[in-house]
Amino acid sequence: MGIFDKIKHAIFGEAKAAEPVATSAPKTEAAQAPVAPSAAPSPAPSASPAQSNPTTVDIVPILDAVAKKSGQKLDWRRSIVDLMKAVGMDASLSERKELAAELGYTGDTNDSAKMNMWLHKALMKRLSENGGKVPADLLD
Repeated sequence: MGIFDKIKHAIFGEAKAAEPVATSAPKTEAAQAPVAPSAAPSPAPSASPAQSNPTTVDIVPILDAVAKKSGQKLDWRRSIVDLMKAVGMDASLSERKELAAELGYTGDTNDSAKMNMWLHKALMKRLSENGGKVPADLLD
């Protein structure tokens, strides 16, 4: 599993762990409230879209929560190092260089400031392409 996949799993895994419990309970209760014969056709169509569209994950509340939970002052919105720390990953230069290679960075990996800025934007873009809801200001 690559660095990007670990980050994605750390973020999306948090969302998927929270969503099924929250979405399953109300649908089940709502489906059980009407009379069984009229409810039987209804749950299948409403369940299918919910199951086929869990692809969008709002990353902001998840990363805000894990950053707060870390007990450190982490600015994940601007710093790739802080983002990696927030999700419990090693944010060393070697790990960031590996992530840069995965994401297709062609610049000088010894210029860590420039690479870090590129990495953050590239990571936000890749998360967005993989089902993450990323605010526009983090994609620019």
